[in-house]
Amino acid sequence: MERWHDIVRDRWDRKPGGEAPSPFNPILGLFSSLYGLGLRLRFYAHKGVKKQSLPGFVLSVGNLTVGGTGKTPATCMLARWASEEGHLVTVLSRGYGRGNQNKTIEVSDGKEILAGPDKTGDEPFLLAKNLPGIPVIVSKKRYKAGLLAHDKYHCDFYILDDGFQHVVLERNLDLVLMDASNPFGNERLLPYGPLREPVEHLNRADAFLLTRFSGESSARKSVAHLKKRFPAKPVFWSDHIPESVVLPNKNELHGADFLKGKRVVAFAGIASPESFRNTIISLGAELVFFKGFGDHYNFKTFDILKLITQKESLKADFMLTTEKDWFRMTDALSEYPDLAYLTIKMGMLYEEDKFFQWIREKIESSKQ
Repeated sequence: MERWHDIVRDRWDRKPGGEAPSPFNPILGLFSSLYGLGLRLRFYAHKGVKKQSLPGFVLSVGNLTVGGTGKTPATCMLARWASEEGHLVTVLSRGYGRGNQNKTIEVSDGKEILAGPDKTGDEPFLLAKNLPGIPVIVSKKRYKAGLLAHDKYHCDFYILDDGFQHVVLERNLDLVLMDASNPFGNERLLPYGPLREPVEHLNRADAFLLTRFSGESSARKSVAHLKKRFPAKPVFWSDHIPESVVLPNKNELHGADFLKGKRVVAFAGIASPESFRNTIISLGAELVFFKGFGDHYNFKTFDILKLITQKESLKADFMLTTEKDWFRMTDALSEYPDLAYLTIKMGMLYEEDKFFQWIREKIESSKQ
């Protein structure tokens, strides 16, 4: 499975037309065509159908590609901002990878966490942990979850986590996130490429938020490309900012600079493990071993024991993973004292005031 994942990801990360020759290409191309056909049928089925409308402002945080753009930290940032503005906020998520997909589950009521990641999916659980005072609800039917939030918590501001493809629900603002260094990969549909929809479907978006914006030439080319292709849509910039290093079984909390000079064995089961690897190196850690797993990877005892063996043999100071990966581990595995996780927050770059004022104006215009 990991080998197949590596084969596919290698093609995804290349620029358009840059895929290496391989006997897998025709197979991936066939499945990509079938996926595209199913996508067109789905959109055709919804064409002309009246969308469901929630009683309040609906902001969708989504993307065009599979994972890795930072929807979770973006959702946290926007939910906190809306709450500070005086809105009664709730986060509505599908809960990828959770148990009963057909059940509506309250992850948090804003006061306490009501369900674990095995029932909710890792992202909603992480959102609930990081958003005290804000309810988080998972459901395939976001409209149903929104009505529950309105009836029970009187919410008037709904954030759709991963909502761009959820076309049955009316929204007031569609914000699409993309990685600044390589927003569309090879520009092919799944599974040949990372696209969940064709690039031209970005015409549905209201604005673009480039994440991990470094200011390097590749990132600036992405801005220029978007402004040329979609000139009427605003483009904003953001970055993932390392916040803290947590060693939960030692009850220790350190700033991100704690990693400087430390010998670290690290691993990540996220859509873009290389971005986590680069972050660790940028913080000055001596990365003696790194292992990337597939997105939402279900860690086995064997995986962790191998990593512990690596840590001990290389005389590393500790093992480091992402906050999301930490919460996917079983209690028994998470008791290892030298296992730490890095927390990340999203920060706007250059035009933060303009970005939030733009949202305020959207909120005001929705009331007219």
